[in-house]
Amino acid sequence: MMKFNKRSKTDGAETPRRRPVARQEPAPRVAILILAAGFGRRMNGADKLMKLVDDMPLLRRTALRAILSGHDVLVTVPGPDHPRATLLAPMALTLVPVPDNAEGMAASLRRGVAALPEACDAVMVVPADMPELTLADFARVIRVFQTDPDRRLTRGASADGRPGHPVLFPRRLFGVLQGLTGDQGARQIVEAEGDAVTIVALEGEHALVDLDTPEAWDAWLRAYEAAQNPPQ
Repeated sequence: MMKFNKRSKTDGAETPRRRPVARQEPAPRVAILILAAGFGRRMNGADKLMKLVDDMPLLRRTALRAILSGHDVLVTVPGPDHPRATLLAPMALTLVPVPDNAEGMAASLRRGVAALPEACDAVMVVPADMPELTLADFARVIRVFQTDPDRRLTRGASADGRPGHPVLFPRRLFGVLQGLTGDQGARQIVEAEGDAVTIVALEGEHALVDLDTPEAWDAWLRAYEAAQNPPQ
């Protein structure tokens, strides 16, 4: 009887080498800062952020959309006992009181940036009085920033390219944001970046529509509700 030596399954064949797996860098951590500490002086005493849109106060609606993005959410408010703070208290976000809100938007930006998580790589600033900004808009601006190797300041714009909000600031600008004063907001920072700004076109005029007077609100609500309930 002939005997055959058992051969390994790999005899005569080269053992395949494992290919090194490229380590993927984690996406930059972005927080959303909603500015809701202002007075709305042109609203004749009414609080525009408490106006009902889709059967909920605008401020809650904006905060909910930000939370659903999956990012850290901070909201500046006039104080811890203000009705806006009470409205948002049960939600998964961080309230940032701004006792010096009479100074203007700079106070909200300073305090909001100071309250950001330590590991935060960027902050997207969202005015609370822009009812047409959607969850998809938030996600689009953040996605463009996260895939930009240069991590440039990133800004939402209308569909035809007119710059507006939200505006996403990389970490390198946090110090400048904390040095702001007055009611000009971060306009000077954006202008100083010159051409080094990424513009992200959003649907329609989502990036531009803010409502500062009762008349503007009434007109917008009529148009919005008509669009949601077209005649059959």
